[in-house]
Amino acid sequence: MRTATFKICIFGDGGVGKTTLVQRYVSGQFTQSTKMTIGVDIVTKQVQIEDWQVTLQIWDFGGEERFRFFLPAYARGSFGGIYMYDISRYSSIMDFDEWLTVFKRGCGYDQKPIPILMVGGKLDLVERRAISLEQAFNFAQSRHIYKVIECSAKTGLNVESIFTEITHLIMKDVGHLF
Repeated sequence: MRTATFKICIFGDGGVGKTTLVQRYVSGQFTQSTKMTIGVDIVTKQVQIEDWQVTLQIWDFGGEERFRFFLPAYARGSFGGIYMYDISRYSSIMDFDEWLTVFKRGCGYDQKPIPILMVGGKLDLVERRAISLEQAFNFAQSRHIYKVIECSAKTGLNVESIFTEITHLIMKDVGHLF
């Protein structure tokens, strides 16, 4: 069995559900009350992709404005990124360009582009939707982002597929899968 380790950075405004998404993925549990991430939290998860044993290092970046200047340093060495927004809060997509610019600068995207997904969280609040999937898709497409996936950390809907998708994209990007 071959092994690989990939760093994935998850970023976006505070309160969009980054930490609950990561916790749901890693532990399978939903925690209603999470504390604000100060700086960055790092968790790991082992997954098997074909004949590869992959360790994902997931860097959950604090979304408060005052932490944003840390992102370039934390993004360094990333193999992929996940920009997360809250489908029920239109303002959470408005800082997308700034977040993307800061992340890309940190990970050296201009020298070597890496896969980035756009993830809409809190799909369990669909009745309060403020951002349509079509709006998010158009937003992502105009910025050359590969894909938009909506999820719910609360119900678990699409949580696994987000990390499977980004892992496959990374493995294709580095030449481990074709």
